[in-house]
Amino acid sequence: MSYQETINWLFNQLPMYQKQGKTAYKADLSNTILLTKHLGNPESDFKSVHVGGTNGKGSTSHILCSVLMEAGYKVGLYTSPHLKDFRERIRINGKMIEESYVVNFVEENKSFFEANSLSFFEMTVGMAFTYFRDEKVDIAIIEVGLGGRLDSTNIIEPELAVITNIGYDHMQFLGDTLEKIAAEKAGIIKAGIPVVIGETVGETKPVFNAKAEEQGAKIIFAEDIILNEVPNSDLKGIYQKKNLRTALVALQELRNRFNRINTKNISDGFTNVERNTGLMGRWQVFNNEPLTVADTAHNKEGIMEVVHQINDQSFNQLHLVLGFVNDKNIEELLSFFPAKAQYYFCEPKIARGLPLNSLIEISSRLGLNGTAYDSVSKAFKAAKKQANKEDMIFIGGSTFVVAEVV
Repeated sequence: MSYQETINWLFNQLPMYQKQGKTAYKADLSNTILLTKHLGNPESDFKSVHVGGTNGKGSTSHILCSVLMEAGYKVGLYTSPHLKDFRERIRINGKMIEESYVVNFVEENKSFFEANSLSFFEMTVGMAFTYFRDEKVDIAIIEVGLGGRLDSTNIIEPELAVITNIGYDHMQFLGDTLEKIAAEKAGIIKAGIPVVIGETVGETKPVFNAKAEEQGAKIIFAEDIILNEVPNSDLKGIYQKKNLRTALVALQELRNRFNRINTKNISDGFTNVERNTGLMGRWQVFNNEPLTVADTAHNKEGIMEVVHQINDQSFNQLHLVLGFVNDKNIEELLSFFPAKAQYYFCEPKIARGLPLNSLIEISSRLGLNGTAYDSVSKAFKAAKKQANKEDMIFIGGSTFVVAEVV
């Protein structure tokens, strides 16, 4: 198979949560354990950091990767989802996995995948872990895909676990209270392995404390640590301040194990996250006249942070290019956006995309005025045509909307 044929097979033949939603979710690690045994347990051959949480886990993973690169380590990075190219999910020192490796890995293991009905995510995790072993990385930063306790990545024994925060997302899988969601995320806390918690609320802190005590794991709450200074970063979202703080506390703990990390590495790593790692879609500025920004925030807490930053900008007219997936509380998410804006509604090109008629119905009920477009690109093109130099265009609502414009 060619690379494109291989990717099409991965996407279309086997379940993929990002496209199909709940029907693709497997609340079980048995297949992942079976797969990694078949692959020779590659996760045992490299050191790792495990990063979970509701929001910020991707940014935090990239920040950690950037600093470790600056310290001279060979760093694997596994994240999800991707924006443009599947290979964004699996990188070493910022460089994406080779197309030939993807093709060869699938060809060599395809019969095993089919015989055991493995999911897209299980196969991808197996690929990442095998690649990191084969390339002999010094350390890999592994982002949790969904939840924690039953996520396919949760077979690793990391040097450190990081949980950024807890919010209401994926409640159909993780539970309908913060305590239940925190319990699932806390599933990455393992015996004797330290864990850094970025943010807590009253409902979640006891959950983390109890799990850490049960596992005999050292627990560090980043919000309780007094820091002299958090270095500046090229990540310009206001919400990144929390991720940068969490990463800095995590790095202080990692320095006990990776002694090449120094203050200059941290400063340079924070400054060069996007350049070092290829991170995209986090308050990504495309243009300054008009100010044109995209952000992948897609749940309540993330949207609130982004809208806060939009409100801090100076502009004459706000143009919002928005689309969503169908498993969110869309009325709640839309309620955070300002009424005094011009809306360009669209539907991302995935099976889970919220149909335009539903989006228009909800927005009309909330008094949000706009026009529907049958593609993200047409909506964005219309916004660019309408906007003056003094205006602002924002593209978001879903990772998949941003993916179509990045």
